[in-house]
Formats: sequence, structure tokens, C-alpha cells
Amino acid sequence: MLQVNKQRESMLIIGGGLGGLSTGCYAQMNGYQAHILEMHELPGGCCTAWEKGKFTFDWCISWLLGSGPGNEMHQIWREIGGLDGKEIRHPEVFNIVTASDGRSVRFYSDPDRLEAHLLELAPGDAKLIRSFCQGLRQFIKCLKVYPFLRPVGLMKRLERWRMMASFIPYFNLIRKTITVLMTDYSAKFKDPLLQEAFNFILYEKHPKFPVLPFYFQLAAHATHSAGVPQDGSLGLARSIEQRFMKLGGRVTYNAKVSEILVENDCAIGVRLSNGQELFADIVVGACDGHSAVMKMLGGRYLNDTYRKLYTETIKQPGMVFPGYFTLFLGLKREFPEAEYCTTYLLPEALAASLPGIRHPSINVQFRSSLYPELAPPGTAIVYISYFCDIDPWREWVDGEEQSSRIVDGVEVHTLPVHRGNKYQSAKRKTANAIIDFLDSKIPGLREAVTTKDTATPLTQVRYTANYEGSVLGWQPFVESGETLEEEVKRNGPGLPGLKNFYFSGVWATTGGLIRAAAAGRHVLQFICKDDAKVFQAHIDPQASPPTHVVYRERSPYRHPAHSPEGRPQSMVPSTNPT
Repeated sequence: MLQVNKQRESMLIIGGGLGGLSTGCYAQMNGYQAHILEMHELPGGCCTAWEKGKFTFDWCISWLLGSGPGNEMHQIWREIGGLDGKEIRHPEVFNIVTASDGRSVRFYSDPDRLEAHLLELAPGDAKLIRSFCQGLRQFIKCLKVYPFLRPVGLMKRLERWRMMASFIPYFNLIRKTITVLMTDYSAKFKDPLLQEAFNFILYEKHPKFPVLPFYFQLAAHATHSAGVPQDGSLGLARSIEQRFMKLGGRVTYNAKVSEILVENDCAIGVRLSNGQELFADIVVGACDGHSAVMKMLGGRYLNDTYRKLYTETIKQPGMVFPGYFTLFLGLKREFPEAEYCTTYLLPEALAASLPGIRHPSINVQFRSSLYPELAPPGTAIVYISYFCDIDPWREWVDGEEQSSRIVDGVEVHTLPVHRGNKYQSAKRKTANAIIDFLDSKIPGLREAVTTKDTATPLTQVRYTANYEGSVLGWQPFVESGETLEEEVKRNGPGLPGLKNFYFSGVWATTGGLIRAAAAGRHVLQFICKDDAKVFQAHIDPQASPPTHVVYRERSPYRHPAHSPEGRPQSMVPSTNPT
């Protein structure tokens, strides 16, 4: 990074998602006066929820890496206040994958239970099953040494050696799991169900993922570090916002940045979409990377690496995470027979009718099972999603409107609202097709629907400006993500030739919410290095740690017509914390 002579004190952060909020928290801890500018009226970015009638529809957190202690991820959440005083809920089954013939695989994160279940389903695959579960047992031990607190690009040679040395006991496991794609690994199973199901452990299919992230996720879940936090996604964002403001930070909502102001190759501030200009010593782009680089900076200051990433690689298939089509259902009654989380592998005809679908599957979660505070007693919320390309939805939009309003005496532009009839019709048709399918799996569901809402990749663009409606940004384990990580290791999270500008958030890394939060910690370490300051971070001494509850698994569901036992009991929390 370029050295800066002037004492830097003020900071503008573009974006109030978790990356921006985390950046703001660590900025305040290190003596910078941070001001977050968020285009929406709420914090969190993709980590959000909204009210629809008497229900709160939570769009983001199906699991939260680092929700439990014993790893560096957890320390970050505690430092930025995300989990303070919250109850963390942990289901015993991570996901269930159900094939079109009705057979299911229950992916327990506990390796002993998983092994017993898989052996019962497919005894002919005993050798591969035992090998996979033994690898999971090893990876559970490996998780505690996985580094998150310090960026590799700032580690000195001895630090890197110590980091690598901590992985020596797991070297063979990591080598094997990072070099073999899950699609290839799963093909080794003889049982057709396991061949398919293993690809959907992480809810959707990730064709370019090796085995390693599947192990990482199950290991985190097994150690109660991948639960869900009380009050959900928006509650998490609000908690971090409160921590930021308690540290002395400032947030302005409905403030969309249109340009990063540059003078003498130094970022000096921003111009908002309403023409207002704001100035600071440091500008951090914790927003959509493409918007920051190609729009706010006009494509300037790109070295060969960033030029290729943002003009060529980003357009290639599989280089950026896709968006989601999401359907929320508010039900007038509970469905104790329904599983908390199931990925259904769809019949070809149904999959072909769902616009933009990447893989023939949908993930279905009875969100109110783990987020009871989001629905009135006696009701339920269902969250259904699939990986989705934006192009079919874009074709149906035949107009949009944009309005403005006065906030604190300043005119700000509100978000555009799509009102295309074809677009709305496509959303209704897609929702009805999914509801019909689920009603065949969970009888009575259609009749119980009182409230519903849909979101497409275009919705994501409207509320977050994310490139093509992406939910995360660069894909890991492919050219885009690996190129970005190497660039940040070499040169830090900035742009060559542009002083006082840094990247943060998901476009400065690869991965989900914990990566976004870690990016805020990392960028402040680079900033402190450039300012010859000692980086500082601390947990609020007045904050209460989270508590943990395990939601015990009920018996596997069997329709009453096929089971003499009838409907089993729903999940109930255990009285013993983890």
C-alpha cells in the first residue's frame, strides 16, 4: 500500500451492509471518525428482512459461521457486537435432500450420526461413507486453527510459518479436499441418491466447489458455530449498527453515492445522487465492486489484474455468485410434520418452468421453527429459494419509477420500484408453481397461505446495486476469487495509483457474512499500517455473551396415511446450552 504523510482522521464508508458496518466499528476502535453512507433505509445490505402484514420475512441467514466460540470467527462477531446478548439456535440436522422419488438423505453434522444414517441408506457405499465421515471428524479439529483475524498480506514470514505449521496435522486432509470437486467426489458413490444428494449439502449446487467447503460447513455446524441468531438477519445488522454508533460512528440512510471524488490521484470524498458532496481523509468502498470501480471511479486506476477482473472475468459464467429467486409464505397455522430445512430435487418439467433456475432444485425452510419471534403464535413462515440468473427477469421489466423525498433537509432519491406487468405476472406464475409442488409434499400448505411475497435478482439490484443481483460477489475456488485474493495479498485492498481509497466487504474477499465482517477488520489493519498506527480491537466490556440452544431433532417425517404413529412432534429446544 502507498504510504500517506498527512495524519488521516475522517472516513467515508460507501455501503451499510455487514462489510461497511464492520469497517465502521473497527475504524472507530482505531481513532478514525467514520460516516457510513447507505443507499437503502435500513442497515445490513443483503443481510436484511422486511415486514409483510403480521409476518417478518427474513431474507438472509440460514446459518451464521462463527456463531459459537472456539474459533477466530466468533471473536470478530463479538468485537463488532453482532451476537451480544442473543440466543443462538442450532438444529441437529444441517439439511435434508429429498429426491423426486421421495427418498431423502439427512445430513447430520455429527459424523457418528451421519455415518450411521448413510450406511443404513446405502450399505454398498460403506467404504466411501466411512472415509467421508472420518474426514469430517478430522476437520472438526482443524476448524479451531483456521485464521480469520489477520490478513495474510500483512503477515511477516514468521507469522505465515506459524500459521502453516498449525495446519501440518491436517495437511493431507486439506490437500485432498481442496483438489477434488464435490461433483467428482459424489460420482464415486454407487447409490444414485447419494450421487446427487452430496452436491446439495449446502442447500444449492455449487459445481466449482471442492470438498473442503462442505467439510468446513458441517464441521462448524457440528461444533455449534453455524447456528442462527435470535431476531434474524436484520437483528444482526441492527446489533452491529448499535455497536458502531455506541463507538461514536455516524450513518446516513437513503444516501446513494454516484461518484468518488478524486483530486491529484487522492480520493477526497463522494458525490451523492442528489448532488451533495461529502469529504473525508479516507474513502472505503464497502459496496458492489463493479459499481465502485466502473461507475463511481469511471474505470480509472485499474492495473492489469483489476481491469481483467471487472471487464472480462466478471462476464464469464460461474465467476460471480448468482442471485436468488425467493418466495416467502405466511401460513395461518403451524405444520409440525414439516422439516425445518429441505432441498427438493425437482422433476425436469417443473424445473424448466422456473425462470432463471441454475439447477433443478429448491431449498425450503420453515423459518419460524428457528425464528419463532418472526411470526405470531400458531402461525408459520416458509422461505423458498433457488439460485437464479437475472436475464429472464430483466426481459419482463417494462418500466420503473423513481421518486425522492426530504431527509434532514436534503433531497434524497428513493429506490426505483419496478411495476412491469409481465414481470409481476412471471413472479405470480412462479410462486404458484412452487406452491402447487409443495402442497403435494406437505398436504394442506396451499390452503394455509395467508400472505406471500417474492424477490428476484432484480430486487437485489434495486436494494443493494449488486452486480447482476449477485448474493455475494466473486466465487471462491475459481479464477475470479483466486485472482482477487492473490491481488489483495500482494498489494492490499486498494487500487494502484489512487491514494486514500480502500475496498471492504464481500467484493474484497470471497465468501459469506463472516468474510464480509472479517474484511472490515482486515482493511483497518491495512489502514493502520499505512498510518503507522498499532491496530486495536476489543469486545464491549459491558456486553453479554450469547447463549446457545440446541433444537432436538424429531423423528423423520412420514405422512399420517403411511405411518401408524401419525405425525411426530415438532422440534423443541433442549434445556441444556451447548
